[in-house]
Amino acid sequence: MDEGVDNERQEYTLVVRKPYFGLPTTCPSSLPVYIYLKFAQLPFRLDFNSTYPDSDQIPYIECGDYVAYNNENGGVIESLKKDGIVDLDSEFYSVPEWLSTKAMVNSWIEDALLYELWVGSDGTPAKNIYYSDLPWAMGKVLFLKQVHSVKQRLGITKDNAEQKEQEIYKRANIAYSALSTKLGEQNFLFENRPSSVDAVFLAHALLTLQALSETSVMRSKLLEHANLVKYAEKLKIELIEAGSSSSSVPYFQSDPPSSTSRRGPPNWSSKPRSKPKRQKTKEEKTFRRRAKYFLATQVVAILLFLSFVTRSDDEVELDEDEGYGFDD
Repeated sequence: MDEGVDNERQEYTLVVRKPYFGLPTTCPSSLPVYIYLKFAQLPFRLDFNSTYPDSDQIPYIECGDYVAYNNENGGVIESLKKDGIVDLDSEFYSVPEWLSTKAMVNSWIEDALLYELWVGSDGTPAKNIYYSDLPWAMGKVLFLKQVHSVKQRLGITKDNAEQKEQEIYKRANIAYSALSTKLGEQNFLFENRPSSVDAVFLAHALLTLQALSETSVMRSKLLEHANLVKYAEKLKIELIEAGSSSSSVPYFQSDPPSSTSRRGPPNWSSKPRSKPKRQKTKEEKTFRRRAKYFLATQVVAILLFLSFVTRSDDEVELDEDEGYGFDD
């Protein structure tokens, strides 16, 4: 987009994974974008897509011919900044403390939540976020495939699993302590106004408090910092609960949880409202083409994964007694 989008005349649509746990979306990639837009008071409507659980293009935001995907240009938030639509961080780029805090939140904090969702729990939160709408067998295999991928990303093997767990939790605890000290009694982490760092950490805090179980190590560590919990609860009321029950945040408009993205498959039970047709953009055509072959590629991926795990001693163990169980 060369000239930007006229924020006053165009309506943005943010496409995310479905709501759960009392949050507008429980996708760890989607919730920070939602919060960032709320902080920026950018007019947008919310749309849901639960059809492609392992698509790295979700979340994405669209407006007219403009589309920004999660897997391009550093993500949706970075695209919005680069494209001149909304930038809450413009005054922080030269602040070393802001840069180091952003790096810490995007690494230590993100890794810890990733670990808890896929490795350090029974898998129930991940099931509810990603796979509950899929057939049982496909959901379970995709979960195990993702567990293997996360272990590879975090460098976890059978030999170092305990050491890596201790390291992940130690870093997360250090990050919580640093963020608690930095926040103090302020409303936001820097200069008492929101930035993308607040959006990312607030999303993490809400997911940790509401999506993880009471036995979660991360949840217990976060609860040790009263000001971080207060920060999360206060902003949740202002950004989420107030937005759904009053006009205090006039720009937010949400579809019912059962709605789906305009780019979802055409065979939904409810017929969409009639809309004037517009020419599809190159990005839309690419997305639809990829979606068309989603099931086929997943079947291939499942077969390859199952074949691989049967030959390798270092793969995820498919233990029915202790593994991930879906309760249908």
